[in-house]
Formats: sequence, structure tokens, C-alpha cells
Amino acid sequence: MQRTATHSQTNEQALEAAIEVALTGTSLEKLKDLGVTTDVAEAAVPYRSGSKFYLGEPQDFDAQLAIDTRRLWHFLETTQGKELDKLKVQADWRKTLLHRLDKMIQRYGTLYVLRKGLDVADAHFTLFYSVPLASSSAEVWARFEQNEFSVTRQVRYNTLKPGEEIDLVIFINGLPIITSELKNAWTGQTARVNGIHQYKTGRDAAQPLLQFGRCLVHFAADTEEVWMTTKLAGSATVFLPFNKGHKEGAGNPPNDSGHRTAYLWKEVLTRYSLGEIIEHFVTLEGKPADPLAKRNLLFPRYHQLDVVRRLIGDAAQKGVGQTYLIQHSAGSGKSNSITWAAYRLIELYPSTDSIPGSKGLTEPLFDSVIVVTDRRVLDRQLKDNIREFAQVRNIVAHATTSGELKAALESGKKIIITTIQKFPHIVSGIADLSDKRFAVIIDEAHSSQSGSAADNMNRAMGKREEDEDERDAQDLILEAMRSRKMRGNASYFAFTATPKPTTLEKFGEAQADGSFKPFHLYSMKQAIEEGFILDVLANYTTYRSYYEIEKSIEDNPLFDTVRAQKKLKAFVERHEQTIATKAEIMLEHFLSHVVAPKKLKGKAKGMVVTQSIESAIQYYFAIKKLLAEKSNPFKIVIAFSGKKLVKGQEYTEESLNGFSSADIKDQFDTDEYRLLVVANKFLTGFDQPKLTAMYVDKKLQGVLAVQALSRLNRSAPWLGKKTEDLFVLDFFNEVEDIKTAFDDFYTATTLSRATDVNVLHELMGQLELVGVYEWSEVEEFVAGYFAGVDAQELSPIIQTAAERFNNELELEDNEKADFKIKAKHFVKVYGQMAALLPYEVVRWEKLFWFLKFLIPHLLITDPVAGAIDELLDSVDLSTYGLERTKLGHSIVLDPAEAELDPANPNPRGAHGGDAEEDPLDIIVRSFNERWFTGWDATPEEQRVKFVALARHVQEHPNFQSQYVNNPDVQNRELAFSKIVADAINKQRRTDLDLYRLFAQDESFRQAMLQAMRRIVGG
Repeated sequence: MQRTATHSQTNEQALEAAIEVALTGTSLEKLKDLGVTTDVAEAAVPYRSGSKFYLGEPQDFDAQLAIDTRRLWHFLETTQGKELDKLKVQADWRKTLLHRLDKMIQRYGTLYVLRKGLDVADAHFTLFYSVPLASSSAEVWARFEQNEFSVTRQVRYNTLKPGEEIDLVIFINGLPIITSELKNAWTGQTARVNGIHQYKTGRDAAQPLLQFGRCLVHFAADTEEVWMTTKLAGSATVFLPFNKGHKEGAGNPPNDSGHRTAYLWKEVLTRYSLGEIIEHFVTLEGKPADPLAKRNLLFPRYHQLDVVRRLIGDAAQKGVGQTYLIQHSAGSGKSNSITWAAYRLIELYPSTDSIPGSKGLTEPLFDSVIVVTDRRVLDRQLKDNIREFAQVRNIVAHATTSGELKAALESGKKIIITTIQKFPHIVSGIADLSDKRFAVIIDEAHSSQSGSAADNMNRAMGKREEDEDERDAQDLILEAMRSRKMRGNASYFAFTATPKPTTLEKFGEAQADGSFKPFHLYSMKQAIEEGFILDVLANYTTYRSYYEIEKSIEDNPLFDTVRAQKKLKAFVERHEQTIATKAEIMLEHFLSHVVAPKKLKGKAKGMVVTQSIESAIQYYFAIKKLLAEKSNPFKIVIAFSGKKLVKGQEYTEESLNGFSSADIKDQFDTDEYRLLVVANKFLTGFDQPKLTAMYVDKKLQGVLAVQALSRLNRSAPWLGKKTEDLFVLDFFNEVEDIKTAFDDFYTATTLSRATDVNVLHELMGQLELVGVYEWSEVEEFVAGYFAGVDAQELSPIIQTAAERFNNELELEDNEKADFKIKAKHFVKVYGQMAALLPYEVVRWEKLFWFLKFLIPHLLITDPVAGAIDELLDSVDLSTYGLERTKLGHSIVLDPAEAELDPANPNPRGAHGGDAEEDPLDIIVRSFNERWFTGWDATPEEQRVKFVALARHVQEHPNFQSQYVNNPDVQNRELAFSKIVADAINKQRRTDLDLYRLFAQDESFRQAMLQAMRRIVGG
């Protein structure tokens, strides 16, 4: 086929021209074809449509001042001539203004003068007319149209090397705000490689145009991807992806009408978009008095810009009373997204008269934005950003009661911050202030526990269950939202990385097929692929325990077999010998793989996750003892709530750590402390980028597994933290269980269908049949409770029902257990579902409150419990061992969208039937057969095993350096003993008898070492 002379342009010049055409309506190439060779800027399509840029010319750019002087003077002459006249009395008035402008930009940055303007002598100049609001007058809109946006190609920016050029620069009224190096992937040049490299090594960041604060962002872009940075620092420059995401991962989706990156110039770089970004998004962090170089410039990532704009647009169209679920992974920058959304919501106006009740509304849609969070950093960001954005600064307040909420509104506060624990009181305030409209942003960064009013009442009535189900933040939010009366005057914006089924049903978008999806998604997959978080599952090592118990008594009593097996396993797992063995492995790994290699420049830290507070305390002492034996190379911290009695000794965080609970985070951040031991505390919402290793000895599943392990995923580029620096050693969970937990939240999470609420009818009917309570008692209790009567008046009602259950009805133990399980299930299911229902069932609500107080008073005797305690007094742990089952295993997650089913609300109760009993010796034997494998070998087999073991010794990485070539006799022998122990440890799964004899019989151990020396030639 013969090619014609005309063909597609695929170089970077073609990409420049495409952007230029999109922004200005023409290009240098088009004008050249028309014969225009001079004064290109004024020959371009007239700047009248409200959608185009001026076409800039390189010769109009002053490299020393980093200003397009033609556009600056044209803007000032046409918009503020009278102010210029005040300066024109001076002969060098242009020089005076430019000098003053340059000085202010060097001191405060371009963003400052765009927002604040410029004072010169007795004149004031506005350098950017604000983006109009929906309610703005025609005059405000006209003012904005007077801004002169321009784009210039091949800008010669370098005062020392006049021929050096930047591909493309965007200006507002002559001031540069964006630079861009463009590549065309069709020619083999990419933004990710060549564009970023060019900025890092081929562009002089000391030149005025590229100095920090002069431009708001620098883009490296090609036809496939966009990358950005706000601070050029040579080879140390950090570029972030500015991509939409593709298939819920990194990159950009195909574009039927052009390049994948066309959104950059067609969506982001438009006049209104840039104006909005300048006015409402770009943030200069730090104190205003700090030098500019010490501050941090934030430009929104694409998904942050997108989610805020989509939320604002939808709320403006639909009005108050909506719910939104934003599923944004850790690493998504939720704090900034929430901050920007809060500020936009306080000035949002309805965009249509179709919103009920909004016709003629000339005030903002929301009277106040309530931010529900526990993060102090978000509190600070909100205040700092409002100071940057707003003319009226004092509009942020805190509220923990409905009274404080009302007072804050009356004093003109627009953004009100509260905690998840205090949220129920705020919901009450929202309901009471029915004439006000609220936007409620829920930052579900933490799982928090809180004492509710019901808990307080239970304490007043003298009893409270200590083993109540833990409630995380999502549960607490839904429980607080049970009341329907606040539905019409509040919109809810829930941010979470791990939405539960009930959260999806309450806040998600209902689909035509009955499923529920998030309103906006930034997935864990995308965050990992874009490098904002690290993959905590890339280096996952699991251990399996092997142990043997023996009878410690001569008798052979009978025990419930199933319960005995569970109790024996728990007995072994919390045994001192077990914890000591695991603690030794944990510390040895931490020292050799984290401390010795000086991970994160010697600042890397680890976390030990344990099953209970008692276990945490045991681990704390075990590790502390091992550290003392190693001359205390560092210190450890323990974290748990309240007080705990262990072996007759009461412990608190303060008594063990030597400092208050409030100081744990700060102390652990210092170089002095390297390991943190926890049970439940700090598993969620704890942000410590120096964490690189986690040692897990606790059952993790579902949301908790994702949240706990994600403590490791925070990136720390200033420390060079990489995925290969992360380690997880898991002594409790199977790889498949962890994979299942993460799969649900790796990409999009969808709820398959709504919850079937009829189960509540069934549960209520079954409870009433037992006769524990009369409905009149329920009515009387609830009426008194909500009337605020003294607890002494309510206590007799609860006691009457409890007495029936405990004594008068003469219920069997199994019947009691069945009733109590179903009562707790009703409370749990209703507590989750009530906020989801579009209607109210008053009887359910009343029974919920009555049972909530009754359940702690229902007593169940466990006839087996005493026997099980006797069982644990009848056995001893004889052998404990660990086998490493997966070494450095990478858990590969499923990229498909996860579909969750509603939480199972099926009625359930205690299972009847007689327990199966076996004699103690049979229980012990079956237990050992399950968890312990012995070594049954003939003398010849033993000889073969010894030779094989010797080979492992010789192959040990330390064999030559620490034994063969070690002149120090004492250290040589210590090293040899350790090498042999390591070799036996690797073989202990199949040679457990040998391992046991080596570990427990000193004479056998010495004989073994002597035999090994002979075999290896030592």
C-alpha cells in the first residue's frame, strides 16, 4: 500500500497542539497555515465565548520575574485602570508594581496574591476574580469572565541557559500556575519515565518559574498517564499520579473520542475548573509566618477533585435528606477530601427549583456542616484550610451535646466538629433543630467504643455485662440514626475504606436490581498500584503450632469432648511456655530482619497483636526479659484499656510503661521505643508510618483483619519505605482467611440485596411465648425511660422480669440460654436495621429498649464450666513447637468486584442435645493426635536423619563465618549450638521427638552437639 504524504502526527508537538486547540480554539500550527506569523496572541480566536484561553507567545514571558507581562498589563489596564492611574504619577510605575509583585510572590507564593491581591502604595489590585457561586449576581459572573487565562508553548524559562524550554505553561492574568512537560507514548517517550526524569534532572528548579510556590503544580503528561508534583527538588522530587484509574486500579480508561488523558485539558484545565481549584482546593499548609520553603503545597489528586465535585453537584440537584457512601481506601487522602468537601458544602446553593422546599432559596443549602471524626489532624486541617479559604475565619467550633450544637449555630459557626462517641447527642440536636438543614460528614477512620445513655442507665441499675459485643464506628453511627424524625433536615456523607453490609444499605446507592453500591470509589487496588499505600500481604509468613499435653492426675474423669478440645487449645495458646516460644521467634525476626538491616534508616518499628489483655501483658514481660538478656537494645510499649489482674497483680498501661496512656503514641514515635504490644487497642485508626513488621497471635477476620493489618501500609517516602520492607508473621490465622477478608475490600464492595426485616417478627414472637415479660411492663419501662425518670423507678420493672427468668418459670438451662441468645440477637439485628427502614414499627423499638436493659440481668448457670476448669487442672503442657508453613508468601487478591450479602439475621438459639463425653485419657490422646506429630524411627533411620541434619548445619549461612572461621572458642561453641538448633527447628515438623529431646534433655543435647561436630568435621 502506498502511503500518502499526509499522515498522523504522533510526536509531543502534536500533543501540545491538541491541548492548545482544546484550550484556545486554535493552535500555532493552524495560525501558521492561515499565514499568521506575527502577533499570534491577538490574532487568535477572540476571547469572548467564556470557554477559551488566550494564545500566549514565548517572547511575552519575562524569565527573571516569571510573568507573562503582556497578559498582566492587559488585564490590569482593562479591569483596574483607576488603580493603575494612582501609580502612573511615578516615572517607573511599571517597575515599582512588578518589583512589589515579585517580592510578595517570593515571600508568600502565587496562591497568596491570587487570593489576597496586591497592595502597592495607595493602590490595591485584584489579581484574580473569584469563581461565582450559584447565587452570584450577573456582575460577579462578568467579573470572573474578565480573568485572562492563557497557555504558552515552549517557554524559555532559564535565565542562565536562554535556549532551555518548558513544553507548556498556563497563566492566569499573566501569573504562571501550571507547567507541563509533554511526551507522546506513540514515540516511545512516556511521562512516567521521560517526563519525570526531565523535571528531575533537566530542569533547573532554582529558576524563578520553577521555584516552590511560584506555580501551583507541575504536570508530566503523555497520551496514557498524568503525573504531578507541587515541589521540584531535583532527584528528590516526588511525583504523584493524577490519573482517573482503570478497572479499579492504576492508569486511565480508554477514551472513545481521543487520548486517555484528554480529561486533563477537557475537564481539569478549563477556566472554571482552574478557578475553582485555586479558590477551593489548593492549600498551602503550615503557619503563615513560616518561610515559604518550609510550607507544603497541596494540589488535589484526581479522585479527590472528582469526589468533591460529584458530591457537591448531586447535593445541589437533590437537596437535603440524601445519603452518600464514599469508599476510599487508606492512602486516598480522606482527611483532605473531607476538608475540601466541608468547605464546599457550607457555601453550596441549590441548583434547581425542583428541590422540595427550596424554591426561591437565596441562602446556602445547609446551615451547618457537622464533621464526625476522632482525628486531631483533621480538626487542625479544617481550621487551617478555612483560614486560607474564607474571609470570615472564626466559623469552626466543637460540639459534644445538642445544647452545644444549638449554641454553635446561634453564634454563626458553619463547621461543627464532634466525635463518634458524642454523635448520638448530635443526632438528637439535629432532630430538635428541625428548622435547620445539616450536612453530616462521617469520617469512619476509627473503630471506637463508647458508653451510651443505655450503658449509663445499666450502671445506675447495678449491672452490666462485661462481654458485650464490640461495636465499631459503623455500628455506632447506625444505632444513633435509628430515629426517623431527623431524616428530612440532614444529608449524610459517609467515608470508609471497609463498608459493612448495613453501611452499604444505609448510605449506598440503590440499584435497579436491588443491590447497593458506593457513590464514589477509590479502591485499595488503585491506592497500592499508585504507590500511596504499600501491599501488606506481599510478605506474609504463617506458623502452625504443634504441641503435646499429658495428664497430671491418676484419675480418668469424663468431660464434654467438644468443649474440652476448645479449652485445651486455648490453654496451650496462653501457656507461658507457648508465649515464650513465640516471643523468642518474634524478637529474633525483628532484630535480624528489621533492626540489624536498619530498615527505614534505623527507625522501623513493629507491633505484636495478641488475643487478650492478659496475653498482651504476658508477651510484654516475655519480650522485655529477652531484651534484657540482649542488653536492652531498645524499649517496648504496651497498650490496653483499663486495669487487668494477672496472677494476683494488677496492671495498667501507666504502671508498665512508666508514662500516661495519652503519651503512648508520642513515646512510641521516638527512636527509643521500637515494639508496641496490643490486644485490641491501636488496631484501627492508628497512623504510624514507621511500622514495618506485625506479629499476629490473634484471630483476625473480616473488617478487623483489613483494618489491623493496614496499620503497616502507610508509605513513608522520606524514610525510603518500600513494600519489601514489610513483614507479617502470623501465628494464628490461615492465609485463605486473610485473603477472604481483604478480597471484600480490594476493589468495589457491593451489597447484593436489602436485608429481610421479617426475622424481627419471628424473633419477637418466639420471645413472647416464653413468658419472661408482659407487654404492659415493656410499655411502662419505655415510657418512664424516655420521660427521664429516676433509675430507681425503672429497676423494679426489670427485676420482676429477671426474677421470672432466673427462678419463677423454672426454665431448663438450655431454655434459658435459648431465650437469652434470641434476646441479644433481636437487640443486635434491630440496632443495625432500624436506621435502614423507611418505616417505623413502634413495638420493635419499645422491645429493643426493654431487652437492652433486661439482658444483663438474665442469669445462666453453666454446669459444664466447673468441669472444664477441673479439666485444665488435670493436664500439663509437655511439648510445644512451631512450624513455619508459609515463608514470605504473597497473598494475591481477587480484582473482581466483591458482592456482600446482608448480615445473616436468621433466628437462632441454643442448640439442644446431650453433650458427648469421653474419659480424660481419650481426650488427651485425640488432642495430641490432632496437634502433635511424633518421630518413630529405627536406629538406621536415626543415623540417616543425623547425616541429613548435619548437611543442614553445613548449609547454614553462618556456619563458615561464625563457626569454621571463628578464632574465639567460646563464641564459636555458642554459634555452633545456635546453628544446630536452627537446623533442628527446620526439621521439627517431621522429627518432633528429636526436637523435644534436644530442647528438654540437656544430656541428650550435649551428646547431640558432640555427634554433630564429628559429622561436620569440627
